[in-house]
Amino acid sequence: MRPAVPFPLLVAAAVVLASPAGASEEPSAVRFVDVTDAVGVDFRHVASPTSQKYLPETMGSGVALFDADGDSRLDIFFVNGARIDDPMPPGAALVKDGPRYWNRLYRQTPDGRFEDVTERAGLAGAGYGQGVAVGDYDNDGDEDLYVTGVGANHLYRNEGEGRFTDVTAESGVGGGGWSSSAAFVDVDRDGRLDLFVGRYMTWSFAENPFCDGAYKPFPSMSKGPRAYCHPDNFEGATALLYHNEGDGRFTEVGARAGVANPDGKSLGVALADFDADGFIDIFVANDAIRQFLYRNRGDGTFEEMALGAFAAFDQDGRVFSGMGVDFGDYDNDERPDVVVTTLANQCFALYRNAGDGTFSYETHVSGLGQISLLSSGWSVRFLDYDNDGWKDLFLARGHVLDTIEQTSPHLRYREPPLLARNEKGRFRDVSAESGEVFRSAWAARGLAVGDIDDDGDLDVVVNTLDDRGRVLRNEGGSTGHWIQLRLVGRTSNRDGIGADVRLVTGSGALRQTTATTAAGYLSAGDRRVHLGLGGAKKIRSIEVRWPSGIVQRLEDVAVDRILTVTEPEGDAGIRGRSE
Repeated sequence: MRPAVPFPLLVAAAVVLASPAGASEEPSAVRFVDVTDAVGVDFRHVASPTSQKYLPETMGSGVALFDADGDSRLDIFFVNGARIDDPMPPGAALVKDGPRYWNRLYRQTPDGRFEDVTERAGLAGAGYGQGVAVGDYDNDGDEDLYVTGVGANHLYRNEGEGRFTDVTAESGVGGGGWSSSAAFVDVDRDGRLDLFVGRYMTWSFAENPFCDGAYKPFPSMSKGPRAYCHPDNFEGATALLYHNEGDGRFTEVGARAGVANPDGKSLGVALADFDADGFIDIFVANDAIRQFLYRNRGDGTFEEMALGAFAAFDQDGRVFSGMGVDFGDYDNDERPDVVVTTLANQCFALYRNAGDGTFSYETHVSGLGQISLLSSGWSVRFLDYDNDGWKDLFLARGHVLDTIEQTSPHLRYREPPLLARNEKGRFRDVSAESGEVFRSAWAARGLAVGDIDDDGDLDVVVNTLDDRGRVLRNEGGSTGHWIQLRLVGRTSNRDGIGADVRLVTGSGALRQTTATTAAGYLSAGDRRVHLGLGGAKKIRSIEVRWPSGIVQRLEDVAVDRILTVTEPEGDAGIRGRSE
């Protein structure tokens, strides 16, 4: 059992967990181990593939790591599909008409195993699920869930002790169309989490054209086998932005806020204050059109500025299939950079934040181009898996076309996950040396990151298309020093989502990250802030720039700890915006 977690009132931080003394100066070799069976997780995603090649069948679903029942242990929530008939009758609904289609919640028990508590929690769900967002939208101390899908979305209010109520109708966030990734974020700094919802495209079962997946060197050749259609065959769809009114209801303000771009084909969503003006910004990964960067103007509206910021295209000015996305400071200059995954033959995009409102395309300089040229990436996360102080990349992979090997024999439909180690700003593929997991080929889609066993290193959960969910334990990452912060907002939203955290080690090394649960593709991660420290045995200072504008400073902080940091009120903090 864990000790009770006290909430400090001002700048003091309470120690929740300590690692054994004498952590080594340099991280040892790290391995990821598939412990799915060992911990009792038996989820299997159901895509319901048909001969019609309906697009939702190949897009997969997300996964979330969050504390569902308030016991300070991370639980796992998998999003699932629904039954699709072959073909779908006109007007037929997508339904979960059996337990095999249910979304699943696995509660972590004190011994580190998981039990399926879906029915008791009230989270079996409805319809064909896609993404999941996590956030305490009502500031009651319990993490709530928002599940996106094809046709409708659902908001589940956490009533405490891991029991949820579907409050979609009364909250007004049901949406419509085909929703993908979503993110809880306080866009106007009023202390309440709003909800950004990306939508993929304008698509329906009734309008599902025949798309030929075969390579034909001569136009006169007959049609090849049916394949999933390219997004160019469909119109885009607007994103939604729900403003939290504070009484349990939301108002959709996407058009007024400037995020309802009808050309959008949104798949991944990530959050950070990229220009350090104190307001959280939104990056949207779009499929086969330019990418979107929504700069928060600070008045409840956004300016889409990816083109002017040089983050809309690749280095040759071409569009690519943006799938998953994450913000992270990969070069330790205290500015959040952006990574976007793509399909094979389109290198993953790495945009380095120049600090003047623009980005530079660093895919090839960083080594990521060579690593990713033949890769098809979905969810992606910046994470310091070996705690050496540099944010690495973990990627879920697999091509979108199950016919790809017929037309491109050098590519694969199923691919192993990819681990790229950050070696002072350059990435090296270390998958082959990091465990048997990286030799297991999956059609992976959603991916969530968090310290499941509270040992100081980051673990991973993957949702694979029409296959088993996987729990991948990090073994060896905690030999490097680290710090984790559990933020508790008072004037800001309770989760502290959007807080900018900056750290200085005893030797003067800098670290920066953003408190968020949203990143990657269709998924949500541990809300605690994690920073690797390498050989640093002391933290000189930690600065938390809360969404409210309050700046809080902690000094002389011990390493290898999970700390709870509560936002000060009034004059207890230093007020002001980031500079």
